[in-house]
Amino acid sequence: MGSTSPRYRCVGIGAGPANLSLAALLHGDPATPNLIIDRKAEFSWHDDQLVPGATLQVSLFKDLVSLSDPTSPFSFMAYLHDRGRIYHYLNARFDNVPREEFRNYLRWACGRNENVVFGEEARSVDFVDDAFVVRTGRRTLRSDNVVVGVGTAPWVPPFARRHLGGATQFHVSEFRSKAVGLRDRRVAVIGGGQSGAEAFLDLISRPEGELPHRVSWLSRRRNYFPMDDSPFTNEFYMPCHSDYFADLDPAVRTEFNIQHVLTSDGISEATARRIYQQVYVHRFITGAPQLAGLYPNREVVSVEACSPDGWSISAQHNDLAGGLEIFEADVIIWATGFRPARMDFLAPLEGRLEREGDEYRVDADFAARWDGPADRNLFLQNATRAQRGLAEVNLSLNAWRSQRIVDRIRGVRARAQDPAFVEWSPKTGAH
Repeated sequence: MGSTSPRYRCVGIGAGPANLSLAALLHGDPATPNLIIDRKAEFSWHDDQLVPGATLQVSLFKDLVSLSDPTSPFSFMAYLHDRGRIYHYLNARFDNVPREEFRNYLRWACGRNENVVFGEEARSVDFVDDAFVVRTGRRTLRSDNVVVGVGTAPWVPPFARRHLGGATQFHVSEFRSKAVGLRDRRVAVIGGGQSGAEAFLDLISRPEGELPHRVSWLSRRRNYFPMDDSPFTNEFYMPCHSDYFADLDPAVRTEFNIQHVLTSDGISEATARRIYQQVYVHRFITGAPQLAGLYPNREVVSVEACSPDGWSISAQHNDLAGGLEIFEADVIIWATGFRPARMDFLAPLEGRLEREGDEYRVDADFAARWDGPADRNLFLQNATRAQRGLAEVNLSLNAWRSQRIVDRIRGVRARAQDPAFVEWSPKTGAH
């Protein structure tokens, strides 16, 4: 396996926003030697899904560090200043951060942190004597703590998986490279969240010589609902609510995530408005009323090949029982979301880690509950949505979660911010 590296206080697996936040908060601390590894050859962040014009759905302050350490040299504002564009950014008055700019910021943060290494894949994680042993394709690493932040992987319904891999059915995560050459073709976008909305908007906004013949947008949601970004809803995305949520009964947590999914996965108002305006233009001005087809409240139940080289999509209306609707398309784009990525490298520890449903059970500091020493921990980032709520896979609590992990490793506790205005837990006595 190669040479053995020095002992670390913390090794992170995966260099996405979660562990980049951790690395930034640990940077420059000689008492906490750390290393973050990623199997990719170089940094990327949903690069093939960065539809031109797409923006973040969260504040620019929800970067890698600002909500935990606003003085950090790894903040988004520090990036703008370092690149010489802070005044230009202010003058541009973006309503939201362009997603490509945020990707560039994350790449910049990687480049200035010598503890982030690419091209090194974790093959296995075990615990031997008094340390975790991380075996990679290049060496063996020993560490007191391991932080797993491998992110998510594209998800499509099981019945569609056998059709993937070509140019005519693909996940939206491959949009930029595969949604090309679609002039006069029939395209179906399946999924009513933000990624589906961005794909649909891009397709119906192309120059006249590149427009598809028709773009059908199917969603099982009753309508193309907006993201709820109101002040009191955003109190769900504060640290105190994450802790409150973790103490709820599992069934209550599940119902909460279902009921409030639009606080995280709704369509931004600006995107919805642009779609509506573009549909108006094609319907009433350019004379292309057939271009855009809007079909919410449908559950896609099967996809089959049909002659000569297209696809037949069967969808069941959610309100009206009866026969299936059939949609024909030359190209299908699945905007059906992501699920936590596989963590097969944890196989040597599988029997020592507690589980809760499909997830590893974690404590208040995101450390996996296990039978090992209390001062040796395996932390999980972005992998406990059922236990920690919708904010777990959102950028909103990224810096706070990393800070809590850092505090556990250092044996301290950073000053907590004031609690939410809303009282989540019942209070005893008169009030």
